[in-house]
Amino acid sequence: MKRTLDNNALWNEAAKAGAYLGGVSVACLSLKELAVVSEIDFLMQAASIILCVVEFFGCILLMKDLMLSMRDRYEDVKISDTFRMGRRAALLSGLLLASAQALFVMKMPEARMSELVDAVTANVSGALNRDEVENVMDRLPVVIFISQWIYCFLYGTVLSSVMSRYIFLQKLFGGNFPPHHDDTPDEQ
Repeated sequence: MKRTLDNNALWNEAAKAGAYLGGVSVACLSLKELAVVSEIDFLMQAASIILCVVEFFGCILLMKDLMLSMRDRYEDVKISDTFRMGRRAALLSGLLLASAQALFVMKMPEARMSELVDAVTANVSGALNRDEVENVMDRLPVVIFISQWIYCFLYGTVLSSVMSRYIFLQKLFGGNFPPHHDDTPDEQ
């Protein structure tokens, strides 16, 4: 028997989805940071590319599965309900990822931070001196937290908009969308 979907149930589903999505993203971020600690250029670049792809497609597939399971567990779920769940999940998972990234920046070793300041100072071409760049770097965790949270929320909002429509197309056509050649009825 399916349950009815109310606002509390929607927030509970969004919290679970946000924890899963945020957990995948934080795990990928942690593995990228471990690759950076190894200081092997090829490993850093390969791990970064692979983990970005895994995180991107993993979050898409996970969002789809979470929306499908919510649609199947509750009765009278509408497109707007799955969209709201996805948007709320994006808000919560973005909070987890933004917090983890800000923490990694705050715990960055002094040597790496100094290298980063030198690289930024060299790339700015004299527009900023080292003291100005260091002042900006002091606020870097806050800037990263806010920008990452906004990015995750916007990305999750767009993804949940697309996914909410996709999963209802599946329901409308009675199965996988688009239908496979195996799904067509046999001709008599």
